[in-house]
Parts: sequence; structure tokens; C-alpha cells
Amino acid sequence: MQPVQLTPLARWVARGQGRHFVVKRLRDAQTALTPAALARLRAAGQPLLGLDYDLVFNWSDKQLYCSELIWKVYDRGLHRQLGQLQRLRDFDLTSPAVQAKLRQRYGTHLPLDEPVISPASLFASTELRTVISR
Repeated sequence: MQPVQLTPLARWVARGQGRHFVVKRLRDAQTALTPAALARLRAAGQPLLGLDYDLVFNWSDKQLYCSELIWKVYDRGLHRQLGQLQRLRDFDLTSPAVQAKLRQRYGTHLPLDEPVISPASLFASTELRTVISR
């Protein structure tokens, strides 16, 4: 959604396929998410509100994509890195559909060394545990 904004959970779930969603929390949330830690997370996220959505997955703060937002807020607020940062070159880019999208977004200059945090990597983070899956 454009721009980066707070979205009530019910509205976010309604946009998803089959209204399926998963909620994850830090494994050590009971001890790690103190009032001071929550304030640091809010402070880290506040300057990112209102930014445009990043369709080309740049690692700058000029625009942000979904998993980048979460990664940066936890990294900056709690010094916790959720998921494994990768480079664009680490992904399988051979599919014709992927190739077409890459040409559309980047032309002939692919930023293969650009850092990327994928939703799948964030989701699979060993720092997180599933608390709800519906």
C-alpha cells in the first residue's frame, strides 16, 4: 500500500487471500519487549511513515518495501536483525516472468549486489515464533 502507513489488523487481513494471516513475535518477547524497547521500536519506525513504497527494492530510506520496513525498525530500534539479508543475485532470477519484471523495473542495469530482505527470510527468522495462524 502506498505510502508507508499504519494499517489496522482487520483491514490488513481483509486484503489477504482467504483472510489467512500469521502473527509472529520475538521468541523472547516477554523479556525483550519492555516499555523502553517498544518506545525505541516506535521511534525507529516513526520517520519511515509516509515514505513511498519501493518497487525496485533499493536499500535506501528514500522508499521502502514491506519486509525492509520491518527489518530496519527492529535493527534500528532493538539492534535485532530478523531474517538473513541477501543480495539480489542470491535469488533465482531465471524465470521468464521474473526476467520480464526485472527488465521493466531496471532496464539493462540489474543491481545484483543490492542488499535485500525477502518476506520469506523474515518469516523464517529463528528470532521469531508463531503465535497465531489462521
